[in-house]
Amino acid sequence: MDTSSWRFQLHAASRRRMVNRIMVTLKRHLPFSGQEGLEELHKIALRFEEKIYNAARSPVDYLQKISLKLLRMEPRIPMPAAQAQGHWN
Repeated sequence: MDTSSWRFQLHAASRRRMVNRIMVTLKRHLPFSGQEGLEELHKIALRFEEKIYNAARSPVDYLQKISLKLLRMEPRIPMPAAQAQGHWN
């Protein structure tokens, strides 16, 4: 089975929404200023999405790869010891 055929089923609007989602995350984690900085972040988001799109083997793989990468960008919030051990009080 041709694994690239799923790409024809993924609408351009879905990919634009994903780029917007990536932009939201990048804005929180990368410094930028003004319209020029915003445009540079958009270029980064487009390249990131394109790279994942080309590497993915299915729509699920596409979504998982992007979601995992974005999650890794989020700061780790330390969990109190009681919660980590399963004691919620």
